[in-house]
Amino acid sequence: MDSANSSLDSGDEKPGDPEKDPLALRLEGLILGADRRYTPFQAARSAGVSMELASRFWRAMGFPDIGQAKALTEADVLALRRLAGLVEAGLLSEAMAVQVARSTGQTTARLAEWQIDSFLEGLTEPPEPGMTRTEVTYPLIELLLPELEEFLVYVWRRQLAAATGRVVQAADDEEMVDRRLAVGFADLVGFTRLTRRMEEEELGELVEAFETTAADLVAAHGGRLIKTLGDEVLYAADDAGVAAEIALRLIETMANDETMPELRVGIAFGTVTTRMGDVFGTTVNLASRLTSIAPKDAVLVDGALAEELTRTGDAPASETEAAEAAEAAEKEGSEPPSYRFALQPMWQRPVRGLGVVEPWLLARRG
Repeated sequence: MDSANSSLDSGDEKPGDPEKDPLALRLEGLILGADRRYTPFQAARSAGVSMELASRFWRAMGFPDIGQAKALTEADVLALRRLAGLVEAGLLSEAMAVQVARSTGQTTARLAEWQIDSFLEGLTEPPEPGMTRTEVTYPLIELLLPELEEFLVYVWRRQLAAATGRVVQAADDEEMVDRRLAVGFADLVGFTRLTRRMEEEELGELVEAFETTAADLVAAHGGRLIKTLGDEVLYAADDAGVAAEIALRLIETMANDETMPELRVGIAFGTVTTRMGDVFGTTVNLASRLTSIAPKDAVLVDGALAEELTRTGDAPASETEAAEAAEAAEKEGSEPPSYRFALQPMWQRPVRGLGVVEPWLLARRG
């Protein structure tokens, strides 16, 4: 069932309904590559699945109930047949097939909305006086559609290869779902106050600049962007040193941009449950709490991440230890240990829902 059907309901007519808008109907046919032929019942019957299962799949993909309107195409039938076929072959359970439908629907819905709002909206401005948006939109989409489709498949395959590589390197089956990761939150300070002072367009530009910068830095240094929440970014990394480097890069980059408010980052290291591209668990909650208590333009980490940085040689256990190691190396005529980060223990404090924690202030050495 296609996203254009979101304007269809079992009763009321709505503005922009493709049934009443010839251009919308033509665009739908261009994008889907097929005409409307089936009601939901007919599509389910043609796919050989029950109407109940078909409805579960469609709702999971984010498509509304449309009564018995004839709004579905051969592509909708084929999608149902494929999902049901995976279940029948024993490759997926029914619950897993619904999860596949939901994760794909949620991800692509956000992508489609962004492309329309931020991409096509600007490109379809009439280039010449007297031209209507209608005269521009159809040929533009006709040209863009195959290129965007190929690019989407390319990026998906690349991401799938990377995710598969991480899974097969897991130590055991349990680690594939519950893994030890470093999880970081980066949060813009005073964002609520900014929303009251800035115009909507300015605020949108600031959020986009923040998300773009954060996404680029996370990817460039080997982390994974989990999600963005306007004024907050959640990322993860398999390696504690990578997570720490990303956090400091974020602070340094934003501090050099006068248009950006201050940033604070919290990182925790431990077991994390991954599901549908998101992360959950106590480690994630702790990272969020650390962010909320971090000073401006600073990074707070938990004891587990501090211990991991020490174990890997990225940071000394203390400045006293670093000084002693340097002194011993000088006496022996060898190179002193080279540490990337410095850790300073902070005051212990209670954290809501997590008991008493002792955060560490992370900084770059040298």
